[in-house]
Amino acid sequence: MTEKKFAPDWTDKPPVPGSYRSIVKEGRQDQLEVPSDKYFRQLQKDLQLDESFFKNKQDGNQPLGPVPASPLDPRFLDEIIAIVGEKNVQVDDYNRVKYSYGKLAEEMVSLKRGILHEITGAVVHPRDKFDVQKIVKLCDEKKVPIYVYGGGSSCNKGFLPQKGGLTLVLNTHMNKVLEVNELNHTCRVQAGCMGPQLEDALNNAPERFHTVHRFTNGHFPQSFELSSVGGWVLTLGSGQASTYYGEPYNLVLAMEMVTPSGIINTSDYVTTATGPRVVDMLKGSEGVFGVLVELTIKIFRYMPENRKYFSYIFPSFDRAVSAAREICQGQFGLPAVFRISDSFETDNAFQMYPQPPVIEWALDKILGMKPGKRCLCMGTVEGEAAFAKLVKKKIARIATRHGGFSTGAGPSKLWEKDRYTSFLIGEAISDYDIIMDTVETPVKWDNLHHIHDAVLNYARSIPGTTCFGHMSHFYPYGTNLYFIFGVRGSVQDYVNYRTGLVDAMVKAGGSPSHHHGVGKLMHQWIEKFLGKEEMDVLRVLKQHFDPNNIMNPGYQLGLDVPDELKR
Repeated sequence: MTEKKFAPDWTDKPPVPGSYRSIVKEGRQDQLEVPSDKYFRQLQKDLQLDESFFKNKQDGNQPLGPVPASPLDPRFLDEIIAIVGEKNVQVDDYNRVKYSYGKLAEEMVSLKRGILHEITGAVVHPRDKFDVQKIVKLCDEKKVPIYVYGGGSSCNKGFLPQKGGLTLVLNTHMNKVLEVNELNHTCRVQAGCMGPQLEDALNNAPERFHTVHRFTNGHFPQSFELSSVGGWVLTLGSGQASTYYGEPYNLVLAMEMVTPSGIINTSDYVTTATGPRVVDMLKGSEGVFGVLVELTIKIFRYMPENRKYFSYIFPSFDRAVSAAREICQGQFGLPAVFRISDSFETDNAFQMYPQPPVIEWALDKILGMKPGKRCLCMGTVEGEAAFAKLVKKKIARIATRHGGFSTGAGPSKLWEKDRYTSFLIGEAISDYDIIMDTVETPVKWDNLHHIHDAVLNYARSIPGTTCFGHMSHFYPYGTNLYFIFGVRGSVQDYVNYRTGLVDAMVKAGGSPSHHHGVGKLMHQWIEKFLGKEEMDVLRVLKQHFDPNNIMNPGYQLGLDVPDELKR
């Protein structure tokens, strides 16, 4: 009888109600993912782990410990209750902790261990934009900070209440699709509307809004099920099909924002030649100017019946990059989902989704697609039937010319099946002081390899870590490099490693972020990247919209970072 190989005691049940784990849980409370045995062996090897490392499990299923009392004046809270009603104000310990943290690995691991940092003074669920107007006016008068919680998926400490105050939760009531305009191909939606709510309304527009056609927003970030429309725009997020549909920055036509200085309600013209567009200044503002309450966005015909899948294995990263550049610059149309894994991520994918030995042998010995060099490309094509057929045909020709071998629709369909849940593996392994996270940066074609090499060279200089990456979100002039990394050890070990990765990325010519925003996480690098002149413009706008600094204060966007903390 073969002895069973060691495997950790994975948590395989939903979190205990009222526990720290129930707060940090990503996805539904009953959604669980653990590494495959093969992938776990790979992690053990990369992170240099033996069985003794897994004796100390901290799963966060303990109840909340002592939480500091709310510092807010009861008389102020009475005024808030008078605006929204008593049932829409929460000051209990659990909800104050729950709505103070996002889904950054650092936050989640700390909470599992019962480590609390900044906690909001009260949680408020406004019923509509008029409630928001009254709350902002009152808080400005009383100098009480406001933080805004959309879907809660922030991975940059975006709504961490560093200065206390109160947190507005928009997804409770302000979550409606208000209008679908079929003639203009636009949709008016409240900022707290979650991704699935929006997409369901658009897919079913004939039944819901009496349209002729079905529609889609085309924006599908990995956090799609856990994030809000307002959050997408305020952090300049990017969805998995952005290569074809565009990003929230491009998708938004108009915004309504409540600021301490007044209400900004921009026009929904597709474009105007009337000076700089204020709506563009509000995008990516991350809550420092005001509370975003409504948006008008572009929508597209929903034609899933025309979706086509493709995947290729390339013999090297160089040849995969060359193929991708030619595809993006070919002007015949673009794929929707488009991803190319580097050799390290490709090898990890083969561990997570093991192939039959005969397939592995054929790839290596017959096709020359060798482990450590081969790169997986996969994606989808969408749109009108003839268009989708043409784009897929062009992609096939270019991929083949650059040495790509077609592996059919299977890998793309498998990836699509797990597109919103694969990250849950990080939740399981973080019980054992293994922290997985990501950093990403936009790159131009001419500096792609330089930045990729710089990041991985740093990553591999630190023992007991792992790092691999892929390209996603493509443009004619470049792409996004997305790195997934793992660290064993303390939260501080993780912070040090992440800082080193971002330093290497920025020093090599990258940006601190492609689509995860700045928050209070990347504040150290923002002024060096933008330059003092651009930062001064942001500071002037901040002073105009929010002279008392009540909107998301505390290093957000790097606006009030002391010099000694800047990189």
